[in-house]
Amino acid sequence: MNSAQIRSADRALSVGTWLIVAGAMLYSILTVTPLAARHTPDAWRWTAPILPLVVDAAVVIVVRLDATMARLGGHGGWWPIVLRWMTGCMTLALNAADSALQKDLVGVAVHSVAPLLLIVTAETGLAYRRAIAAALTDLHARQQAEKEAREQAAADRREAADRRAREEREHKATLAREQREHEAGLAREQREHDERARREEQDRAQARERAEREARERDQAERERREREREQQTRERERREQEATEHRARERAEREARERDQAERERREREREQQTRERERHEQEAAERRALLSAGPADERLPEDRARQIVTAAFESGLAVRAASELCGWSTGWVSARYQELRDPKTTALEGASA
Repeated sequence: MNSAQIRSADRALSVGTWLIVAGAMLYSILTVTPLAARHTPDAWRWTAPILPLVVDAAVVIVVRLDATMARLGGHGGWWPIVLRWMTGCMTLALNAADSALQKDLVGVAVHSVAPLLLIVTAETGLAYRRAIAAALTDLHARQQAEKEAREQAAADRREAADRRAREEREHKATLAREQREHEAGLAREQREHDERARREEQDRAQARERAEREARERDQAERERREREREQQTRERERREQEATEHRARERAEREARERDQAERERREREREQQTRERERHEQEAAERRALLSAGPADERLPEDRARQIVTAAFESGLAVRAASELCGWSTGWVSARYQELRDPKTTALEGASA
């Protein structure tokens, strides 16, 4: 049997035990509560279920702690045994008391089934759990021994493998040392050959370098001569370009001066023409105002357009509101409103827009 089967049996024991405990507790509460109620004052009859509940709670504590101690492989001493038997006897006595007082032997036997089953189940469950704990301990000990044996065998195999690997490394090191010595001899011969070839190549390279240096010096002298000629030509070309640029700049400055003078003359001419037109316009407006104001007082109210022209001429000439009213034939209130419009054209424009 493996550990999974043992744990499955332990779970089955726990489930069965708690089913029996729950059934016994429910049966005990239903049986003992009427007995306790009959032997309790009426004012305190509501406390009757407390007694079986307390006794059954002690049973639950005993069963739960016995299961825990059995799993741990410990022993709580005599007090747990006393509590277990005392709660069992109390449960048995309380369940059978009512039938015993009525001298009903069948009732005593019937009501003794659940408490006796609870007592025997608690003792049997404790024995089973101790046996399961012992079986688990033995199983764990065997598994630990097997594990240690496997680890020892693995360690022995690793040690043998390490020993073989060490021998192989030593053999490879010997071969590698011989190979290195052989390669060192070859490398030494190769270095001597390379050194001779390097010296010969160096001598040839020095000869080539001297020849190349002489050629570079000749090329450099030729390039410097050509560079001096190009610089002289460049300076001559820059001098000619500078003279041409200065000549063009003088011409452009003269042309711009002539254009500015022409523009200034045209501007002054436009200003004179504008002043002339403005003076003529003012003279024409003054003549129109004089013509409007020279007509004299109106006998009747003139048309509104004609009246507005007369009021505007009177306003610009500085005439009083009453004089303007006489000239156009309209009331002084209407003329005052037109004067106000002429004084504040912004307000008039806003009123016209809102209308």
